[in-house]
Amino acid sequence: MKIGINCYPTYGGSGVVATELGKALALEGHQVHFISYAMPHRLDSFVENIYYHEVEMSNYPLFEHQLYGLSLTSKMLEVIEYEKLDLMHVHYAIPHAVSGYLAKQVLKKNNSDIKLVTTLHGTDITLAGLEPSFLPLVKFSIEESDGVTAVSRFLKEKTLTNYHIEKDIEVIHNFIDTEIYKREPNEVFRKHIAPEGEKILVHVSNFRKVKRVTDTILILKRVKKKLPAKLLLVGDGPDRSECERLARELDLQDDVKFLGKQDKLPEILSASDLFLMPSQSESFGLSALEAMACGVPVVSSSVGGLPELILQNETGFIAEFGDVDRMAKYSIDLLKNDRKRKIFSQNSRERAINNFEISLIVPQYIRYYEKILSS
Repeated sequence: MKIGINCYPTYGGSGVVATELGKALALEGHQVHFISYAMPHRLDSFVENIYYHEVEMSNYPLFEHQLYGLSLTSKMLEVIEYEKLDLMHVHYAIPHAVSGYLAKQVLKKNNSDIKLVTTLHGTDITLAGLEPSFLPLVKFSIEESDGVTAVSRFLKEKTLTNYHIEKDIEVIHNFIDTEIYKREPNEVFRKHIAPEGEKILVHVSNFRKVKRVTDTILILKRVKKKLPAKLLLVGDGPDRSECERLARELDLQDDVKFLGKQDKLPEILSASDLFLMPSQSESFGLSALEAMACGVPVVSSSVGGLPELILQNETGFIAEFGDVDRMAKYSIDLLKNDRKRKIFSQNSRERAINNFEISLIVPQYIRYYEKILSS
């Protein structure tokens, strides 16, 4: 197959999943063409069968704002026509699915019937797509896609409910390469972070309000009343300054380590004892899966697709959104009980391998592509 993949090239989960999917498809012998305004974050080395096409932005002075959606459509048309693509797979509804629909309509004039598959990742449905000005357009682009997938059952139901559509949506969960994400403890790194043998909590996100990163610092404050602990905050974003202010206010500035954006996550996760995810909204929880693959139990809020990923009292604990006291209690329970935490660690790793391993999920996408192409 010749497949076009369109995604945001940034640090977030949708771009990571789209890029890793494309790399896996290329290794299977499929020809994959990435279309975006920048090189995808995880496409950092040469991979046979992968091609990248940059979306050029117009600098015409009449346009006060850049017309990315239309520029993307033009690039899609060019790649589809000259590379003879069989299928275009877009990740994130806005504006990718809309651009894909426009490309399909133009190509129909040339008797070309490119198939369009849209994968919904979360905030395109639960936040941005519910803006009154966007809602009709998102609904239309979903209904007009030849195939639609969602990364969790929660997101599928949310889409059907919010947009009042009867579209058949296939649930294909996010995935992980457990040969890359595995526990390989680095004692030098751990000793540097926790020189006195403190327990290490970790959180990874883009530091947006919806991630509630400040809750992780409030959890640490409660944990430290029972045992010595440190908190690693990986990532960056608009809430970082507020987190730094809160750490100083609570006199935790020496116990909260801001690591910024990091590519070598397995090393950081492997040095950690517990992963915190107190999000307000989480359609799947890819960073939690990455932690589980590295044998790190997760304490999270019970929102979105997290209950589909985390097994209560087996791979971690889930609590009501915003219940910092409960999350702290669960954290203390695991951090004080080495034997229990080791069992949870093994359970987490096994769940990642048995349910979300890349070799299990990518074939689901291939079968879905074949289904759409033959329809």
